[in-house]
Amino acid sequence: MLYWIYELTSINILQDITVRAGISFFVAFILTLILIPKFIKWTKNKNIIQPIHDMMPESHQKKLDIPAMGGLVFLSSTIFATILCVRLDNIFVIGGFLAIILFSLIGIKDDLLKMKYGNNLLGLSRQTKFLLQIFSAFIVAIFIFFISDISSELFVPFLKNPVIQMEYFAIFFWVLVIVSVSNAVNLTDGLDGLATVPSIFSMLTLGIFLYISGDAVLSNNLGLPKVSGAGEIVIMATAFIGALTAFLWHNCHPAKIFMGEVGSMGIGAFIAYMAIVSKNELLLIIVGFLFLIETVSTILQLGSFKIFGKTIFKMAPIHHHFEKEGWAESKIVVRFWIIALVSNLIALMEIKLG
Repeated sequence: MLYWIYELTSINILQDITVRAGISFFVAFILTLILIPKFIKWTKNKNIIQPIHDMMPESHQKKLDIPAMGGLVFLSSTIFATILCVRLDNIFVIGGFLAIILFSLIGIKDDLLKMKYGNNLLGLSRQTKFLLQIFSAFIVAIFIFFISDISSELFVPFLKNPVIQMEYFAIFFWVLVIVSVSNAVNLTDGLDGLATVPSIFSMLTLGIFLYISGDAVLSNNLGLPKVSGAGEIVIMATAFIGALTAFLWHNCHPAKIFMGEVGSMGIGAFIAYMAIVSKNELLLIIVGFLFLIETVSTILQLGSFKIFGKTIFKMAPIHHHFEKEGWAESKIVVRFWIIALVSNLIALMEIKLG
């Protein structure tokens, strides 16, 4: 809408991506900050409370009255701020909306089932959720492949030239990326504020890559793949960052609200989408290193138990292991934030070293 104002009035400042990105941040931030307290009050009146499983660490049993599905607020604020500030005819923005909405809908269904039965294990079955994720990821991947002009080249971090042309295999690879990251963020969302800050770091890092790739001069000078029009996703990312920052105000320890599956799955899908469009699918291993650790710890725990009948950790994902070890929740969260920060700084070195 702001870009349309530019076209009608020739106010050049509204053409600039950085200006519109800044506006989208503050719109989403202020909107989320205002709406979250109202949402908390409404959810408590409607008894929309996050179920806590009996086997969770003892500290979690104190969180039985905390509202869930806070992701609905920051996702709605993100979408509103994005619509206000982006070029709505940009194909990459449409793809971003598609990723967020499809995966958020899966999360909503999962959250509602858990609250209906009052049990954290009675949401969507693993098979149903996985199939829905694959189906949604295929829609997004096919959209990227056939509708946008994104290449199917695969880039390796710190190498300037692509290593392979994936052709149609890119669709299946992108499905893997989207489903994996969506589940990884979901697994990380287990402590107050734990998933929120690393998600902000990831969006900020990938947003920098997208800003450079969307600029012909910068991408050429820095040797990054040029993706015409990708800069508009930066506006979407800053809106998301603004909304998440405001959400953190209420989600930090001790949390007054949880984001729920709707929030974590929407975040994960969008981070994966940003990596695909910026041609940083493999760099995502570094960008989302914390999410990777959480996922690998869960896979190792399940694999070890099924094969050897023994567990590696006291509880998985690994943040629960440290809780069982006696670490304070705030200590775990801050230390994991530091890991996420360092990994993203390493990822940003690719801009100069690649």
